[in-house]
Amino acid sequence: MELNENARIDTSQIDDQRSSGGGGGGIGGLPIGGGGLTGIIVTVLIAVVGGFFGINNLTGDDGASTQTGDNTSLTQKCSQASGRDQLDCRNVLYVNSIQDYWVEALPANFGEQYKPAKTVLFSKAVRTGCGNADSGVGPFYCPADDRVYIDLTFYQVLAKQLGAPGEFAQPYVLAHEYGHHIQDLIGTEAAMRREQQRSPDDANELSVKLELQADCYAGAWAKNATGTDDGSGQKIFKSISQQDIQEGLDTAAKIGDDTLQKQSGGTVNPAEFTHGTSAQRQQWFKTGYESGSPKNCDTFAAGAIS
Repeated sequence: MELNENARIDTSQIDDQRSSGGGGGGIGGLPIGGGGLTGIIVTVLIAVVGGFFGINNLTGDDGASTQTGDNTSLTQKCSQASGRDQLDCRNVLYVNSIQDYWVEALPANFGEQYKPAKTVLFSKAVRTGCGNADSGVGPFYCPADDRVYIDLTFYQVLAKQLGAPGEFAQPYVLAHEYGHHIQDLIGTEAAMRREQQRSPDDANELSVKLELQADCYAGAWAKNATGTDDGSGQKIFKSISQQDIQEGLDTAAKIGDDTLQKQSGGTVNPAEFTHGTSAQRQQWFKTGYESGSPKNCDTFAAGAIS
């Protein structure tokens, strides 16, 4: 994966709240140790109950409790020649690429206009439209305020504790979360929630379908990422290699429900799956990538998930 050194880093798509003090635990509910996510106890157990790479709509808040950060330092850092060597600036570029893709892909494939969603960078805790969250919940999308939330130290957990150190794991995480934003925009998420209320016995199965579709959308972005630009005609990526795609697939394998249940020391219980097995997550990321079209991501179709 090679980023274009001439691409402009648009920090206006970010809300940097890392110095704002956070908002206390409420969604995750598990304590955070020293040094951010690297100190979390039983990290894998959080993932099993749906914390990692998800959509969060637990409280039904109206978004009034959200907070706003200050992008001044981030903008200054990312405007320097060495900016793209920094973790946060690279992640800004990933967000820029993902959103540039959907600006054209959403109307072309679903007939809806794309509405930008900011990514909130936070440290340890944050207030959101879905309630208060701590870093233990992992990256998530909140449909109540149309924002993606991530504590970037999550990537340390991904690499050191879950065994997915590849750099392409980072844009895969973000592309998955923006996949949830697409589901929100076209009504898939709301329809799934209504179906969960009508058929509570199928709630976990429906959640799996939603998460696998987000994986597929991430794959579709990955296929088209080298065509995205910074708004001035400069391509954001010079190249994405097959090794990068393999890193995405490896990441999908590491965060499958069955794999996480095994790592937590328990038995594999499909009834508790919320995100899909490792094989399913790889399959749907690959489906999106190989087809390059989000139209091929209908995980809700009869027989699509086996």
